[in-house]
Amino acid sequence: MAEFKQNLSNFCEPLDCSALTPALAERVSAGLLQAFSAAGVASFRAFLQAYEAKDDVVRDAQGGVFRFKKKRNRDFMTPFGKLSIERRCYQNKSDTKSYVPLDAAWGMEGHYMTPEVREAVLFCCALTTPAETVQIVHKCALFKPDATTIKREVERTGSLIQRHREALDEAVRAKEQSPEGTRALVVSADGATVLMNEKGLRFGRPAERPRGEKPNETPTAYRIAMVGCVSHYGPPNASGHGPERLQSKYVAHMPEPYCPTFKTLLEAEVDAAEARMPAEAARILLLDGARDLWHYFENDPRYGGYHRCIDFWHAAEHLSVAAEALFGSGAAAKRWYEKYYRILLESDDGATRIGRSIDHYDSKNKRSKTSQKHLREQRTYFKRNAKRMPYKTFRDNGWPIGSGPIEAACKTLIKQRLCRSGMRWTRKGGQHVLALRTYVKSNRWENAWQHIKALNNAA
Repeated sequence: MAEFKQNLSNFCEPLDCSALTPALAERVSAGLLQAFSAAGVASFRAFLQAYEAKDDVVRDAQGGVFRFKKKRNRDFMTPFGKLSIERRCYQNKSDTKSYVPLDAAWGMEGHYMTPEVREAVLFCCALTTPAETVQIVHKCALFKPDATTIKREVERTGSLIQRHREALDEAVRAKEQSPEGTRALVVSADGATVLMNEKGLRFGRPAERPRGEKPNETPTAYRIAMVGCVSHYGPPNASGHGPERLQSKYVAHMPEPYCPTFKTLLEAEVDAAEARMPAEAARILLLDGARDLWHYFENDPRYGGYHRCIDFWHAAEHLSVAAEALFGSGAAAKRWYEKYYRILLESDDGATRIGRSIDHYDSKNKRSKTSQKHLREQRTYFKRNAKRMPYKTFRDNGWPIGSGPIEAACKTLIKQRLCRSGMRWTRKGGQHVLALRTYVKSNRWENAWQHIKALNNAA
């Protein structure tokens, strides 16, 4: 209290307080914040020093014997601002290991930022860059870490999560329940390109002057990061435009050949969701037309009882391409598209009927090689996916026919955070950010952070 009063007095003495003005109110507010910061740091320092070791010989948690060596100052970033504190430092007999009882007692061995500060900057970094995190906390907090310190904390915490990911996720899911009224569990997956800080093939015409680099390579390359979504749906909403999405949980992983880690994460999420689901609830696979994804899901026995559906809006886009290939961009194309759009939406054999119509009109007219190529691709698409387009059955049962959540997840998890201008990622660095971001976007941060803190304390 003495520290607070002194700081506030020093700040307010030169002020003209004869009349209240916006400038006066703003300056007094700033003075109070400075006084709170100084008082908080002083109070917290006094609190910690009350627990300082006083013996000349101490033991650590493993039973090692340490003797007092000297006192040393160290800075910590606390919620009140930077705190400098003198601590007693100890050494073992061979002088190969040091031990600071005070740091160990309040869980700050190897840490600069206190848990409250760490949580704030990690949460911000899940949403934006370390540089922007610095700008945010400088505007609304008393603590002011720099961007380099924040980057190191993201790396350290991301590595900790990766080492304990399976146990951490199990602990987080153990406190969750399926939303009340769940009628369908929908599993979706998709990929999004990320620019990597690694060499890749150069596309297009080779450069005349490669400037010292191999003419067939680039210093960066786009790779596909994977996103998975496990969503719970309830009954159709009041508007009648499909069922209400009650909850979505996400997994994401940086590019990896054949995606084994991503598949393991998604399967664990699916298993946990199924274990809590009502027995009568439908299980659904809802994807776009990516053949490699369908190959994976349809060849995994765990999804054997799932109803399958291709996202309707992707199918409608293919229908639009087919209409243009058949009739160009005029009124005839629009009429054909609108007719078969309704047929596709309102029947389970729409894909088959579209294929027959394509064959019928294809035999009547000559068209360019480009149109022939596009038409051939669309005919193949509808033939290959006909069994995955039971849109009437899905709508009659009140099930979703659009994979909007996974499309949105690719944007919010990957594109908005990892694909900003100038960003290049290593696989490890990108995964550290994705690990934090999936907890935030899955509304799991509070639960996850408690377990991350426990892992930090155990370490």
